[in-house]
Amino acid sequence: MAKAPGRKSGKTSGKTSGKKSSTTTREKASKKASKASGTKAGTTTSETTAGKKHAPDPASVPTAAADDLTTRRDAAVELLRVRPGTRVADVDARATPGFDGSRSAGERALAAIGRDLSDLQERLYAHGRTGGDRSVLLVLQGLDTAGKGGIVRHVLGLVDPQGVALRSFGVPTPEERRHHYLWRVRRALPPPGRIGVFDRSHYEDVLVARVDELVPPDVWRARYDEINRFEERVAAAGTTIVKVLLWVSPDEQYARLHERLERPEKHWKYDPSDVDARLRRPAYEAAYQDVLDRTSTDVAPWYVVPADRKWYARLAVSALLHRALSDLDLGWPAATYDVAAERARLEATR
Repeated sequence: MAKAPGRKSGKTSGKTSGKKSSTTTREKASKKASKASGTKAGTTTSETTAGKKHAPDPASVPTAAADDLTTRRDAAVELLRVRPGTRVADVDARATPGFDGSRSAGERALAAIGRDLSDLQERLYAHGRTGGDRSVLLVLQGLDTAGKGGIVRHVLGLVDPQGVALRSFGVPTPEERRHHYLWRVRRALPPPGRIGVFDRSHYEDVLVARVDELVPPDVWRARYDEINRFEERVAAAGTTIVKVLLWVSPDEQYARLHERLERPEKHWKYDPSDVDARLRRPAYEAAYQDVLDRTSTDVAPWYVVPADRKWYARLAVSALLHRALSDLDLGWPAATYDVAAERARLEATR
């Protein structure tokens, strides 16, 4: 029975071995399978099928590696998704839901997912260039030092940058303050064919605005339903929304802030307001809890990712993005011209 995601027991579920089979084990398995099928070990399907002159189409025969990747990915995604009763106070920020391997194994898994992500993103981009209307929006939220920037560098760095639209939402500019709080968000939505990434987002208007008392309670309370309606329209227009809360523990947050003060090359990342926000952590936890309770919907679900282990957070977000892109089920766009005729024209130029 799978355990709840990232609870403070520290136990994880959706376990995989994370170990490669030895050559001897593979050989024994191969001989055993061959004996059962009546073929010699090492004989291919094409060699044992009468009249076959070629190997089967790889696209029609999923590999064990691909199946394993999908299984592990889906297990992690389901464990991370916010469900009724999910409590941020119960999240173990050092847990690794859906993955019980080491850091090095996790980094190898990230590289494996990255190869698929690159292909999936290129398909999305190609569809956008040829009239498709699909896009993906990855929303990253979290307390200071949760690792949002690292996700952008290490996960989005796995795909072609021309297919990514990144937007960071800081303190509103004077122009942005003159408009509705969703005005700047609408302008930053990804166009067809792109993966949009929000480093912070419109949720700041029910988090910071609430904790710092920038607006009256009746104003920020009304925004939950308004945000849900907004996201429904965005999804209906063809954008898959994936919302991620990176959850870092107080101890790990302290360690990361301390490192920024101790290392001169990290001083630029430190802001005195980080300590102010840290002192208000209970208020932020309450605000985040209401966000999860009020705005995790079928069309725009929230996922809580334990973020004390940076390598795991990056692996988890890559799995979420991989799932979102895979679910689009995009092939390569068909040519809008006569391929044979164009090939002949090209040959004529030799």
